[in-house]
Formats: sequence, C-alpha cells, structure tokens
Amino acid sequence: MVAHALTLTPDDAESWLASLEEAYPEEQRRVLKLALETLAEEGGETRVESGQTLLTHALGTAAILAAMRFDVETVAAALLCGLPEESLKHETLRKRFGARFGVHLTALVEGAAKLSRMDHLFTALNAEGGQSEVLRQMLLAMADDIRVVFIKLAERTQTLRELASPVTSPAAGIDEAFRRKTATEVRELYAPLANRLGVWQLKWELEDLSCRYLEPDTYRQIAKLLDERRLDREWYIEQVLRQLSETLAAAGIAGASVTGRPKHIASILAKMGKKRLSFDEVYDVRAVRVLVADVKDCFHVLGLVHSLWQPIPGQFDDYISRPKGNGYKSLHTAVVGPENKALEVQIRTFDMHQEAEMGVAAHWRYKEGGGGGQSGIQDKIAWLRQLLAWKQELADSHELAQHFRNELFQDEVFVLTPQGKVIALSNGATPLDFAYAVHTELGHRCRGAKVDGALVPLDRPLVTGQRVEILTVKQGGPSRDWLNPHLGVLNTHRARAKVRQWFKQQDHDSHVQQGREMLDREIHRFNLNNVNLDKLAARLKFTALEELCAAIGRGDIGSGQLDRALQDEFVPAPEKPLVSASKRKSDAGGVLVEGEPGLLTQMAGCCKPAPPDPIVGYTTQGHGVTIHRADCSMVQHLPADKKARLLQAGWGGQDQQVFAVDIELMAQDRQGLLKDVGELLAQEKINVVRVNTLSQQDNARMEFTLEVKDIEQLSRFLARAAHLRGVHTARRK
Repeated sequence: MVAHALTLTPDDAESWLASLEEAYPEEQRRVLKLALETLAEEGGETRVESGQTLLTHALGTAAILAAMRFDVETVAAALLCGLPEESLKHETLRKRFGARFGVHLTALVEGAAKLSRMDHLFTALNAEGGQSEVLRQMLLAMADDIRVVFIKLAERTQTLRELASPVTSPAAGIDEAFRRKTATEVRELYAPLANRLGVWQLKWELEDLSCRYLEPDTYRQIAKLLDERRLDREWYIEQVLRQLSETLAAAGIAGASVTGRPKHIASILAKMGKKRLSFDEVYDVRAVRVLVADVKDCFHVLGLVHSLWQPIPGQFDDYISRPKGNGYKSLHTAVVGPENKALEVQIRTFDMHQEAEMGVAAHWRYKEGGGGGQSGIQDKIAWLRQLLAWKQELADSHELAQHFRNELFQDEVFVLTPQGKVIALSNGATPLDFAYAVHTELGHRCRGAKVDGALVPLDRPLVTGQRVEILTVKQGGPSRDWLNPHLGVLNTHRARAKVRQWFKQQDHDSHVQQGREMLDREIHRFNLNNVNLDKLAARLKFTALEELCAAIGRGDIGSGQLDRALQDEFVPAPEKPLVSASKRKSDAGGVLVEGEPGLLTQMAGCCKPAPPDPIVGYTTQGHGVTIHRADCSMVQHLPADKKARLLQAGWGGQDQQVFAVDIELMAQDRQGLLKDVGELLAQEKINVVRVNTLSQQDNARMEFTLEVKDIEQLSRFLARAAHLRGVHTARRK
C-alpha cells in the first residue's frame, strides 16, 4: 500500500537528528545539523512545486536516504540541493563545512542540480515517444557520482508523497494536470531507473503513487478490494507461513526462510493488463517465498507444498531445470491453499535469490523486456547493482563514486538537439558524427556547428549534456577529407559509412560505363550473338541492366562470375543428350549389318560408337537397327529373350560420316580455360554439339558432346587437352 506523506517540519528536525544516533556518529550528526541550519537560513520557507516548504521537502528527502543508510554526505546534500546556486558555491560550503566535507558536498549538490535541469526535457520527449530509455541512460551518464541519482530518486518519491497528502498548500495551485504530469515523468523515467538500480523500496512506492494519479478509478477499485481483505489476507498469510514452516521442520529442512510477499497495486494492475485477468484470477495477491540451502531442497519443498495443497493446472514453472534466457532460476507454482483460496509459492536457493535480486538475472530485465540491442547497457547496470551490493564493504564512499566514474557509460555520450531530443553517440563523437546520427542529409550539408551556443570546430569531441546545433548549406556534399582518420572529423562507423556511400553514388555513371565495356568484351570473347542482357542481369539478381554494369565497374561482380553466368544462360545444355549426328549425315555404306550395306541404321546414344570400336546391331520396332558398341552395358545386360535381336555389324566406308561422342575434362578453374579448350577443338576441326560446365570452389568439370570422324581424331584431341594448363583428366565417357 502507499506510504503516508512525510510531514517533517522545523520542529521535527531535532527529533529526526536524535533518531539517527545509532546510524551516524556524533561528528556526522553535527554535519547534518549544520546542513539543516544552512537550509533554514538560506531559503527554508521557499515553496517547492508540490506546495510544501523547501525545508519540509528537503527533510523528507533526506529522511528517505537516511533510512536507507546512505553516507552522511549524501543525506546532507539532499538537504542542501534545493537552495539557490549562490548559496551553494564551493567557497561557501568549504568555509562552512570544512575541507573534509565541503569539497564532496559541492560535487553532490552540483550534480543533483544538473539532473534537476533535465526535468523540463521529459515533457517534450514523452510527446515524441521512444525516448524514455535513452533519457534514463543519459541521466546515468551525466551523473559523475551515482549518489546523485539516488538523491534524485528520493526527491521524486518525496514529491509524490506530498502530492498524495490531503494537506497541500492552496497557494501552490496544485491541480490534477500537474499531478498527472509528475506521475507520468516518474512512471516512465524514475521508477524503471529505481528498479534497475535495485532500490526496491522506492521503486514500489514510485509505481504505486504514479499509478494513483494516472489510473485513479482502477487504482481506487483495487485499493478497495485489497483494503477490504487486508486483515483477512494478513491473517491468512500468517496461517500459511506457520503451516509451511512446521511442515519443513518436520521434513528435516533446516535453515529455510519462509516469508510472505506483498503484492503492490501497480504490480497487480500490470499483471491484470498483461495477462487480461480479473482481480480474482491474480494468484499471487497471496504469495509466499521459500529460500533453502541447495537445489535438491527446492524440489523437496515443491513436493511438500503439493502434498499440502492441490496445485492449480498450468501454473507451474520450473526455471531451475530450464532457466530463463537471462539466467533467472526459481520454481513457481500456484496452489489451492487453505479455505480454497489461490496461493502463489516461489521456491529458490539463497544463491538464486541473490542472483535474481542483484546479479545478471536482475528482475528488471524480464519485467521491462530490456533486451534487443541493449545488452551493453544491461551489463553495465548489472555491474552497477553488484557494486551497490558491495557498498558496505567499501570503507570510503568516495571509492564507490570513483568506481562509478571510471566504469559506467565511459564509452558513450548523450547530447541534445536544439529541440531537446537526446542522441546517444559513442565516446569521442564529434559534431559531424552527431549530424549524421540525426539525419544523413544533415550530415552531408554540414559546414559548421554550435555547442551550447558557441561555434566549435567539427573535430571537437562532444560531452554528455551538451546541446548541439548544426550549421548547413542548401546544396553540397561531404568532403573526402572527412574520411581521413588523422583529421578526426568523423569517429563513428555509421557516419563514415554514409560518407563512403555518398561518394560511391557520385561515381555511379563512370562505373556504369566501365562495366558496360567489360561486359561487351566478355560477350565478344565468347562469340555470342543476340544476348538478352536484361535476362543476364536478372540471373545475377539485378533489377536493371544499369545496376549490373555498375556492379561490374565497381568490381562487385568478378570476371569468373560473369563468365559462368554467360555460359550457363546462353550456352544451355539440351534437355536430352544428342545421339549420333550420323542420323543426319548417314552414308549407306557406312555400316555393314550382317555384311549388307544400305540398311536403316542409327547410332546408340548410350555408348556413342565410333570407328574402329567393335559394334553390334540391335533390331528395333519401326526404327531400323541401332548400332551399339560391343562392350555397351545395355547390350551386356539384355534379357535372354531379346538377345535374338542382336545382329553382327561392322564398319564400311567412312569418308563422309561423323560420330557423336561424349568426353569429360576435369581441371583447376581459371580464367580463359574454356577459351583454350575451344581453340584446341578448332585446331582439330572438331564440331561441338553440346557443352556443360560446372565450377565448384577451385575445380571445373567440363562435359562435351563432339562430332569426330574416328577414334584416332578423338584420341589425338584428348591427348592434347590433357596437356592444357590446369587440366587433370581428359577422357571419353
């Protein structure tokens, strides 16, 4: 439930200081008393935005931090940070608080003031949308000391408490619109930040109070339901804890921790909205958590819970055997508890609990969906939360601040556009990098920059929190000098890529011309006619011929890739292997069947016989006699009932006859290989009726169907082909 507003007054100051006796030594309490006196003297009666006096507001903020056991400097800074700047100068604080505390108080107060100046950005950024996350990152990056962020979170919590108070000054003119604006700022910016930093007590209160103003009707409805059942629920949880503790003790599970886990209104509403549940369907309104020593005890406790109460189907999750993607481990189950009421039970080891609360499996990652591209930020926050867990072990709070300053966000800067939009850049980014991050065209036309209103050179590194304005010309483009790494004008990869892309586009016309000339040379080399260039472009996955030519001219398409595309597209293999050309150029005396010339014959396509191969004839139905090589596998495997069709055959006169044969070349793939083979075929006066090439990695396989007069001509060609550069094998198939 929501905490009541803290209404500390000047009269409460002494009693508040007295309550800190156990937490802070006398010397530190004197510092706090001095800070209170400074606050009262310098402007304690000033009204803040909530309508309360600055004294009451600052006392409430400091009390929140003191309750969380922050160091005395943080608490004192919370008392002072609302005062006018002239009261907080370094010399003034050093003189009043001494060298030991004055220096660090000044840094904390100035840091808190810097973050407060960011508040006006939120309204504009929230209207644009999508900027809350980068604004949270910027807020962290601007804080040289992490304690400044906690001061801001405590101050926002105190503001919401005051807005919730029934006693608000009428003079302040607080209206509903102001409450909603403040609540929106808290819910979008500060509550998630408190969640990520592990400040759970502030996180829940910030969420609940902001929910009260942004969803008042639903909030009141849930609050009423909870209030009506609060005493019953507390009594119910006490009975559950007692029964469960007794069961664990009886089972011999020593050292287990069993606690009730309250459910806050904002969390209930979030679950109802996300899962579309009614209030009665939110099982973890009543919830307990069991912490044990090791994993086997987790499953032992689960069995005991399920033996005590009936589990609700579909409500068990084993995140120990199957951890979530962020490493979160726990057992979740919902059961029908005493009086037939739904009860959620979480079971985990103490180590798992520590990991879930403070480690890389931090609760905020899966609650807020902090994935997708933000892994670097997540790791930094996880590191920070681990560091906060060690803060009690660091003897000096300044050591903690130094860790933060050295590690967190050292590789990023966050700067503002003139309109207040936050732009995240890598560390060392310049105004020109900023221009390209805002818009590519703004970068192209950039000729100068102003940072916080003053002209600066384009190679000046930017610092988090600066406001940058880019000076442009109406026409023009980038300079090639911008790509010179020694000049330091561009330092981000994105901006450099945009400049290179611009120059690549400017050279487009010359690349097209060069590519067209290279394409024409390749077509001429292959002696191709009537080449459909649009079809070639489509084969190489370009939508237009101009794009293909530009790619060739730039060198994106190599000559080997272009050669293969031309061969595959314009010298295609036929659907069926060609049989002997002797069907077209037959000579009646070419083949003798049973000693007789002039019979209708055709050469078999399976073995492609050629003189002086031993041959046989096979009688077909309606197609004459097919001539096979005597060693043809088809002939060798003829069924017994068809062997009667075989006829004796021999070669007759071969003066005008040519025969189709298949050959295969295996070679190392190289440019000009096909050209060399073609020249050799021309020298041997051999006609090619089919060609098929296949390139795989560095090897090429080439298959040809050739028309030869006899085996002697074929053998001569194969012998010469085997001596070509890169050819491994030349053989007849």
